[in-house]
Amino acid sequence: MRTLVLGGTKFLSREIARQARDRGHEVVCAARGLAGDPPPDVEFVRVDRSEDGGLAPLEGSFDLVVDVARHPSVVRRAVEELAGRVGHWAFVSTCSVYADFGEVNQKLHDPLPADADENDPENYGPAKVACEQIVGDGALLVRAGLIVGPEDQSDRFTYWVERLARGGPVLVPGSPADSVQLVDVRDLAAWTLDAGQAGLAGPYDAISMPFGRGELLAGIAEGLGVEPELVWADQEFLTEHKVEPWMGPRSLPMWLPLPEYAGFLVRDTSATLAAGLRVRPVAETARDTLTWLRDSGHTVSRSGLTPDEEAELLRLLA
Repeated sequence: MRTLVLGGTKFLSREIARQARDRGHEVVCAARGLAGDPPPDVEFVRVDRSEDGGLAPLEGSFDLVVDVARHPSVVRRAVEELAGRVGHWAFVSTCSVYADFGEVNQKLHDPLPADADENDPENYGPAKVACEQIVGDGALLVRAGLIVGPEDQSDRFTYWVERLARGGPVLVPGSPADSVQLVDVRDLAAWTLDAGQAGLAGPYDAISMPFGRGELLAGIAEGLGVEPELVWADQEFLTEHKVEPWMGPRSLPMWLPLPEYAGFLVRDTSATLAAGLRVRPVAETARDTLTWLRDSGHTVSRSGLTPDEEAELLRLLA
């Protein structure tokens, strides 16, 4: 099977290329090569999808194409320039295509207009909707949620692994019952390849079923072999002291304010699980993420509280 990964040099697309190689596929990774290196023993073709004709260096046809792009213009070029040479498309989209995070529904954003700014983070959801429409109804649409695990440099899940491993009182947001959802990058890559090879089409929310934040932290602790001292802070306290939600500096990752995001981390993904998505235990993901952290030397800095920020907030709660 000949598989083209548009990307293949970073996190999910690199894991997809790695697993396709291990399955015996003839793997071609096409990218600019700026984000990193593809896995060993795959063919790398340097392309620039920002230019018309940028995929001209790619030769032959492909049984499966996997694309993780977020810009409609580059997806449109790929569909046009590879027309007639692709057996099946798998497009990695996002649960951010849904328009109202306050409740669970299937209403999508309007697709991003062609003259809008594709680079504006505020346009991420509408841009992915436009990408879905470009690849068409016959494509597999993998609407991923929070992707975690080794090589994740967003530091959303990684923050909690590093923080619990460090020890001491740990400031945690909300309550143990708050819903969270995630998927290990290795499980998402495996299912994307399985579903792509099987020719599945249409949208699938590719993430775990919802479970509690307390269960999440217990799973991380189990994987690390620690017994953390958790100090829970409610939404009012966090908002008052300017702790940011979800990710970024001075944040508590994976926390979202309610009721504005009441529908974001509670999606029913039973259809995707029935279609073969396997979600490994949090403990396994946490253990492997800590191993990657130590082996790679990655410093958790993109998301979370600094030790001084956390200490000050803990003092205020005491």
